[in-house]
Amino acid sequence: MSVFSNLFGSLDNEKLNSKVNWIPLQHLGQLDELAAFSDNKPAVIFKHSTRCSVSRFALKQFENEFDLDDKVDAYFLDLLEHRDISNEIASRFGVYHQSPQLLLIKGGKSVYDVSHSDIDAGELKEKL
Repeated sequence: MSVFSNLFGSLDNEKLNSKVNWIPLQHLGQLDELAAFSDNKPAVIFKHSTRCSVSRFALKQFENEFDLDDKVDAYFLDLLEHRDISNEIASRFGVYHQSPQLLLIKGGKSVYDVSHSDIDAGELKEKL
């Protein structure tokens, strides 16, 4: 294990230790699916940069507070691996790209987006 993995943890460890049932966002076609499904159940997209300590902190804080698995589908985007998907999210949902960033999708539209220290699971719950 590298020095950085020891200091910051690895992405695989983050996913294993998370209480959020993340759906990995790895294909552009998934955006069509989540937009369509969001008519019945809202979706959350968490855009995460695996090389950024601010993003890692926001992710851990969000996961610690998150208790909405039954109310939303939670999608996780590693934007370093899938920058094309991040660009399509910005275009399709009319949001400015940021990292970390959290979007709430309802009825195929982004109805709420926040970034950095504004990411808060409690506030997200109020938006549902």
